[in-house]
Amino acid sequence: MNNARFAISLHILTLLEKAKGELLSSDYIAGSININPVLVRKELINLRNQGFVESKEGKNGGSFLAKSANNITLDQVYTSVRQNNLLGVSKNDPNPHCPVGKQINHHLNALYDSTEQVLIQELSKKTLADFSKQFI
Repeated sequence: MNNARFAISLHILTLLEKAKGELLSSDYIAGSININPVLVRKELINLRNQGFVESKEGKNGGSFLAKSANNITLDQVYTSVRQNNLLGVSKNDPNPHCPVGKQINHHLNALYDSTEQVLIQELSKKTLADFSKQFI
């Protein structure tokens, strides 16, 4: 992946799953991830918009899972934060008169798309609960 949003979101969701409904503050979550709480809050907004997380505002507020970890698959998390193709995009403008150059971007895009579909298919086989079980 060409950004850290999937890892950050999965970290947040795993913490919330382990909390078993207890409200976790963005400061607490940020301390676990070792990033700025502002970045955590931005991801929490996205996770809330996707229906994974709910939040309670105020002094004793925080976030919690909006649904069972068994009902959140990792492909859902991945697609909720996906910004670019897994392998990137070609920014090259090859020679249109070259037999390879005139077709390379089309074939690269097809390769990138099919590779990402394999990743998404594998992630769809795992739930947040499955992932969370690895942490004791």
